[in-house]
Amino acid sequence: MYANGFVSTLDRIATWITRMALLNLLWVLYSLLGLLIAGVFPATIATLGVVRKWMMGEQDIKIWKTFRKIYKQEFTSGNGLGWVLTGIGGVLYLNYKAIQAFGGQLSFIVPFAFYLLLFLYTIIIIWSFPLKAHYHAGVFQHIKNALVIGITKIRISIATIITLFAVVYLSLEIPTLILFFIFSLSALIWFWFSFRIFITLDRK
Repeated sequence: MYANGFVSTLDRIATWITRMALLNLLWVLYSLLGLLIAGVFPATIATLGVVRKWMMGEQDIKIWKTFRKIYKQEFTSGNGLGWVLTGIGGVLYLNYKAIQAFGGQLSFIVPFAFYLLLFLYTIIIIWSFPLKAHYHAGVFQHIKNALVIGITKIRISIATIITLFAVVYLSLEIPTLILFFIFSLSALIWFWFSFRIFITLDRK
């Protein structure tokens, strides 16, 4: 009995390692398929979409087929969301360079306001893509919802940011993780935090 249970546990672990490695590979391949600039955003949403199905109990789905379907469905709208957020990030970067250039000539309120905006921007990014993977809505509706949820669930937002940062840091210490697991593992953690909130909202 014990031996059978041990073998069964090892089999489940091996299955999940394979699933995570495959999902990670698909993120890389489909990001490159869109030459990064057009592939990374729908690939990210597709990765979160596969994780979403796992968390909803559909653990035996065909990963590649499901990923490809979501990628195609979200290609246009996913890029729309991604590039709107990229544009906002570009504006913030220009503001950062301007603050650096003026240095001590600015009131302390200006850098404070900038870093507050940067924090809110980070929150929007953290929530926008899981929202896109879970709900159907327009780009700006997702951004609005991301900001509202991110602020009202600030502890979850901060926990998500810290955990994802820890995964990236660990991956830099163990480069093998970058090759095989960083994107799929990040998506799993990312959506796990978000999914808890979405389930609560759906019940309401």
